[in-house]
Amino acid sequence: MKGIAHFVTGVALATCFPDIVGLARAGSLLPVLGGVGGLLPDLLDFRFVRYFTSTDTEIDPGPALDGSSATAAAEFVVDALVEAMREAYESGRPCRVIAHTVQLGPDLWRRYTISLGQAARAADGTGSVVRVEVGPLVSTSGVSLVGSTEDGALAERGLDFDVAAPYSHRYVIDGFTGPTFTFTREGDHVVVTFLDWHHRWTHSLVLAGAIGAAVGALGAQLAGPAIGALSGALFASGYAAHVLEDQLGHLGCNLFWPITRRRVPGLGLLHAGEAIPNFLVVWTALALILYNLDRFGAQGYLTSGPFLALAVGLPWLFLGGAHLIRRRATPIPEHTEMAEGAERLAEIQAAPED
Repeated sequence: MKGIAHFVTGVALATCFPDIVGLARAGSLLPVLGGVGGLLPDLLDFRFVRYFTSTDTEIDPGPALDGSSATAAAEFVVDALVEAMREAYESGRPCRVIAHTVQLGPDLWRRYTISLGQAARAADGTGSVVRVEVGPLVSTSGVSLVGSTEDGALAERGLDFDVAAPYSHRYVIDGFTGPTFTFTREGDHVVVTFLDWHHRWTHSLVLAGAIGAAVGALGAQLAGPAIGALSGALFASGYAAHVLEDQLGHLGCNLFWPITRRRVPGLGLLHAGEAIPNFLVVWTALALILYNLDRFGAQGYLTSGPFLALAVGLPWLFLGGAHLIRRRATPIPEHTEMAEGAERLAEIQAAPED
């Protein structure tokens, strides 16, 4: 989900409290606390956590301006990846790498693709293959420049052990910041963890409760116990809603940190940048805000059944149904899923307009 979806969801949940609606009608900004709670997990990740996460290997493909440099870049990247995987496999220690982007100008990038895991198996079905394909020149928005595909190159290396990539087998890298991978040996294979600093301790339901309690204690000190309790509940509900919304995606969250240390796999129902799911969440949240303001107010103009059916049911039926049909008929291109995904979408999510 985009930042605006998380924010509006938090505000919508705040309006489910009759006392909060009453205070809002009197001019209080307390409902905004729910939205702030909804923004905090990603704000922590993209403005704090990632800058304090170290890497063992930095992979910089170089400029890759033409065919020959593209070939050299592909060979360099694939060799660096294989070396990091082999080190993790032989030493038993996790190895974290970052694959940097190839920026050639203010609005010019060289796209390249990394393929890992069983989807990249050798033709005879043994072991795994790591492939790196240097692709076309693209703009920041991901649009390919005409004629630049001929400068591409492909390099691959075989492995004598299997690679498991639970999130995806293919990653496309072009604009903004390159992704990180952590290679960890488990049994007789290496597991690839994508963006292991993201959706970790910051995306925890336990942490949502703890921060909510802290906000409540502060609110009680500033405005009394009643306002403090409401403030803590609002903040915790917005924070928890963000975590649960992210769990609908592919990356998953560490739902019960610090009790657990691993991300729970996501449900894989959507991708963060998909327009229709984000629109439906924002639309539904706004409809819920309107509905709650009406039913907890003095007027009560809206009839619950017809309003919810028309304002919430119909959009989900038609837009949601059309989205599912389109996804099944024409699967989302992996470029949209992966390399716009991850850090590129994250950068967009964390932008000030959120």
